[in-house]
Amino acid sequence: MIILVTLVSGFASGVFLRSLFSFGWEPILFTLLLATLFGIAAFLKPRTTYTIGAVFCLCIVLGMARASIADTPAPEAFMRDLRHRVSYTGVVVTDPDVRDANQRVEIRVTSGGESTIMLAVASRQPSVAVGDTVFVSGTLEIPQPFADDNERVFRYDKYLQRDGVRFILNFAYMRVESSALWYSVPSAFARVKHIFLDGIRATLPEPHASLAGGVVIGGKSGLGNELKSVFMRSGLIHIVVLSGHNVMIVASWVIVFFIFVFARVESIFGKRVPRGVSIAAGATALIFFVGIAGSSATAIRAALMALIALYARATGKTYAAGRALFFVIFLMLIWNPLYLVFDPGFGLSVVATAGLIWLAPIIELWLVRLKNAYVRSVVATTLSAQIAVLPLLLYQTGNLSLVAIPANIIAALLVPFAMAFSYLAGLGGILLYPFAPIFSIVIGMPAYFAVAILIWIAETSAALPFAAFILPPFPFWLVIFTYVTLIFVASSKRFSTMLQLRFAKKASM
Repeated sequence: MIILVTLVSGFASGVFLRSLFSFGWEPILFTLLLATLFGIAAFLKPRTTYTIGAVFCLCIVLGMARASIADTPAPEAFMRDLRHRVSYTGVVVTDPDVRDANQRVEIRVTSGGESTIMLAVASRQPSVAVGDTVFVSGTLEIPQPFADDNERVFRYDKYLQRDGVRFILNFAYMRVESSALWYSVPSAFARVKHIFLDGIRATLPEPHASLAGGVVIGGKSGLGNELKSVFMRSGLIHIVVLSGHNVMIVASWVIVFFIFVFARVESIFGKRVPRGVSIAAGATALIFFVGIAGSSATAIRAALMALIALYARATGKTYAAGRALFFVIFLMLIWNPLYLVFDPGFGLSVVATAGLIWLAPIIELWLVRLKNAYVRSVVATTLSAQIAVLPLLLYQTGNLSLVAIPANIIAALLVPFAMAFSYLAGLGGILLYPFAPIFSIVIGMPAYFAVAILIWIAETSAALPFAAFILPPFPFWLVIFTYVTLIFVASSKRFSTMLQLRFAKKASM
């Protein structure tokens, strides 16, 4: 485990340094020299400290080198057209982000032998889908960083670059040249997603339909700025995006379903099916779910983190789950080093998963007097995730929601039911589409009440006095200090043993 932690922490440190500071190859060569010196010291006088130092410095070098390679300049063929009205023909690569006043569409275009992705900011019409070939024109710009009201700078340029988007087309006009084909895997997944969302809209009114769709497969389109603000103030905005928690619920359902199916197979044929087969089948089904949800980096990350957390919760093997978490972090940073600093969701999902792995078992010891195992598990996982993400969330946004923990505990008890009822409403809307207006009340009533309660929780908690504050910016070393403290508490055997003895005594009283 210590070697894996050294590898990942060293590589991440190199990526972090190169992401924050633009430098040449001199620091990389200097760190490589340090790695060589540690290696020589380990060879002459074998010690674990020297070996770890050599591996750590070498991984820093690899991380800085990988981040340098990823920091490529924008294609020159498009740079010549900056601040000019341009026209291209390209292919829509992701689901459009439809907002109140416009839609934002990522389009892959080719010019002068070079290819890039542009973010077209256009009117809500025409409606486009993944895989559509479109003609687009607009004013070509490079994304720029911006500062919010609290002087927190958001690197919007790097945030878009992590998904390959290098330019923005403002005031864009779009025209569909040809529609996507079903045999294209991304477009097929996107069509299935929109068929499902249309089924929900056939049985539920707005904004309940948009919230139901967001709860099941993620997405904030249709909620409106006011309702989104309410969910942010109450600390419940993660409910309407494809978070690891939502994916973990889906994974749990799928795995339980396959366990039931294979149990029936065993009873009929008398042949035992290994438990690993059901987990593998569930993971395969989860991949299809992520594909339908969008196949974005966010969705893939949520699925990976959810599977790790689910494995830890199901087996109790926090050690193995921790190794898996570090391995996934390593792979994702190798794939795209821009995730570490410029993707806010990446860091939040990592610390939330770590909280579920290492903090949740400790918190469950504090909740030993809660006799209901389901309630105890929900409260423990909610508290652990909220505690884990709080320092990083405050650093990124400054949004301190004092109602987030009670609101999340209450909502977490309801989210699985809201997801299940919303799924049934969408499926019913598809199967009974011609008769949906007639049967919509029956089909959508359970989902409507479940989603309405979530909205009521968000609105009520957000309306409380002093529900949320915006903190001023603070240095990142405070975040590091907080996480070092949490790591010490979670890894302290003495602390864990003391808790186990204390609460075992209380449970027996």
